[in-house]
Amino acid sequence: MGAVTVHPAPVAHSSWPHPPTLILASKSPARTRLLEEAGIPHRVLVSAVDEEAVAAKHPDASPAETALLLARAKAEAVAALPAAAGTLVLGCDSVFELDGQALGKPYTPEVARERLAAMSGRSGILHTGHWLVDRRGLAPQTPHPHEAAVGEVASAGVEFTTMDPQEIAAYVATGEPLHCAGSFTIDGLGGAFLSRVDGDPHTVVGLSISTLRALLAHAGVRLTDWWAAAVDH
Repeated sequence: MGAVTVHPAPVAHSSWPHPPTLILASKSPARTRLLEEAGIPHRVLVSAVDEEAVAAKHPDASPAETALLLARAKAEAVAALPAAAGTLVLGCDSVFELDGQALGKPYTPEVARERLAAMSGRSGILHTGHWLVDRRGLAPQTPHPHEAAVGEVASAGVEFTTMDPQEIAAYVATGEPLHCAGSFTIDGLGGAFLSRVDGDPHTVVGLSISTLRALLAHAGVRLTDWWAAAVDH
């Protein structure tokens, strides 16, 4: 399952002498770890985007659309910085959907406990928005300007085990769910409460590598270019 947007025709793979520099517009250690495990070197520049303010400007957006709006806002904010010139900038954000409602980060123990109790024994959808901004300018031997952007939402169904109040209280007390979309994460302690994932598990972590591969292709970049560069060195 998933939603896709802003997919211009792919450009031909360019003849750049080296793979581009990728900037991740997120402070998420999990997203950094996913990129590292996928063999993609990157830098981190965190945006100052107010997630709640962005979402409030689009009250009629679906949970999937909200995830993409937030990812786009983060990517564009970082792409506008002088330090991003000549790079690719990736913004990501995740939103959990339960009963058609978008659930972002709870931030407080009270909200986290309430949400986890509502999710116990039920299923929802985790939407992760990806937005890639190309700041490289004009590529050599390529007629298409690379000042462009593409975006896509990857979605995965998530089924939770039944959690008793003591388990929920213990999980919230760890602090882990307070800054996670939907009040849980699959790659940490919260994984103990997930019984099934329908879709790309990386989506639930917060960055779908297969989705990123597709977005890079639209910018004329192969994910494997970084692998080849690492072997050459």
